[in-house]
Amino acid sequence: MEYYNYIKSLHLIFVITWFAGLFYIVRLFVYQIEANGKPSPEKEILQKQYKIMTYRLWYIITWPSAVLAIIFAFWLLILMPVWLQQPWMHVKLGFVVLLIAYQIKCHLIFKELQNDIVNYSSNFMRLWNEGATIILFAVVFLVILKNAFNWIYGVIGIVLFSVLIMLGFKFYKKIRAKNKS
Repeated sequence: MEYYNYIKSLHLIFVITWFAGLFYIVRLFVYQIEANGKPSPEKEILQKQYKIMTYRLWYIITWPSAVLAIIFAFWLLILMPVWLQQPWMHVKLGFVVLLIAYQIKCHLIFKELQNDIVNYSSNFMRLWNEGATIILFAVVFLVILKNAFNWIYGVIGIVLFSVLIMLGFKFYKKIRAKNKS
């Protein structure tokens, strides 16, 4: 198991690039949706550029990173099957399932925007972007603490963190509205 730390390092690298891709893709969705409200020819120029940027980010960075992170995760579990008996790993895997669902939903939004279908507001996308942040916080604390938390404190912590994010979003929305006036 001399190569265990190499596999773990590669897993971590691809988890980081996966999250980077998820954070940035939703930010690009915000810009792409806002470009939809611009007058011509600015609208068409921006939409064309954002489509290229999102396509490259999605298929060159985000999806490959997700696949490689998952492959290295399975490899780690094969090397350390005892982890599957630990409650913190069960909770972590639950969050990984949520992250995969989040990515699939982002993929559906990506495909809609590539076809000029806008079903969400830029404000919704700003909130949507926080989903990956919440999952990241939960997974990092689980992995570092190796504890499924005392469920009461864990749930309260994530709820409070989510409330703080929502308050921050509302504050940011007010500032944006004030600056537009």
